[in-house]
Amino acid sequence: MNDPRPRVAAAASDVDVAARVAATIRAEIRAGAAYAVPKTAGMIELSANENPWPLPDDVRAAVAAAVAAVPVNRYPEGAGDRVKAALVRALPLPRGAAMVLGNGSDELIQIVTTAIARPGACVLAPDPTFVMYRIYAMQAGVRYAGVPLSADFTLEVDAFVAAIAREKPALVWLASPNNPTGRAIPLPAIERILAAAPGLVVVDEAYADFAGTTLLPRVLEFPNLVVMRTVSKIGIAGARLGYAVAHPAWIAELDKVRSPYNVNALTQAAVPVVLAAADTLGAQVAAIRAERGRLAGALAALPGFAVMPSDANFLLVRVPDAPALTSRLRTAGILVKNLHGGHPLTANCLRITVGTPAENDALLAALARP
Repeated sequence: MNDPRPRVAAAASDVDVAARVAATIRAEIRAGAAYAVPKTAGMIELSANENPWPLPDDVRAAVAAAVAAVPVNRYPEGAGDRVKAALVRALPLPRGAAMVLGNGSDELIQIVTTAIARPGACVLAPDPTFVMYRIYAMQAGVRYAGVPLSADFTLEVDAFVAAIAREKPALVWLASPNNPTGRAIPLPAIERILAAAPGLVVVDEAYADFAGTTLLPRVLEFPNLVVMRTVSKIGIAGARLGYAVAHPAWIAELDKVRSPYNVNALTQAAVPVVLAAADTLGAQVAAIRAERGRLAGALAALPGFAVMPSDANFLLVRVPDAPALTSRLRTAGILVKNLHGGHPLTANCLRITVGTPAENDALLAALARP
């Protein structure tokens, strides 16, 4: 196929460009890689921890009508007040709590990390956990310290509190339930960490709907707590909306770091419509939790498979050869997340999203084939 773009009369040499890149871009950025997202067209997607069910036709029609009415020639509403009002109606928030919106939770992670990134600051988190905590710390030039989980993927609270005393972190990340392990952190453990931490503690509740627990009602009880959530896992991943809730003093500072117009107008129109369908979303969450139990039991019965307890919408599964099995499943049209090589604790582990019954049956059938 011919490239229709015009030729450059005298392009700079690759060697010259590479030398300038090396002299300009930070070494730790050059040493890394862009976040890889697999192509999913025609595949059964069990690698991204999404809600596998589409929205019902009536909700889709309402979303389409709301989006069609958006004046896309104009910038979106700056603070997202309509979305915030919808979230307040949908969530158990205490009176007086404040909120900031993000273009997905990833942007909120970046905002928080940027806000605390002073010289000598440390970010502390369990290890392994959500990879973006470490990536954004590196990009902000902040030291990152991971505290290893136990062999059964639970948080060793005494060791974590000791690490707080040693590192004196400006920021602590606690994903509960944790990604990629699926385990929620018991509330007494979180309370101990909040009491010990000298700086900010962010509890990332991206998967909390599947655990049935949340700190949102208590967010104002602690002087250093931010609760972060997303609408991605309950069925609106394409909208890319995250939100953080805390005392107004914290939110006021985080809002200073937020980019203007960071949540697009189409998302701001669609999300309140979807949140109004609370019964549908709740039924889908309940169905995912039921399928989680069925899938876990079926996987645990396979030779050489060990399934870890999960409070999320995915399962952490240790298998005899994770890279080979990932490749075999891809050939069968099924995507799962291969965690082998990412951390010693997740050697030969897969992270498998709980799909629809039909998707889970297809996975089990593929695993049963020699």
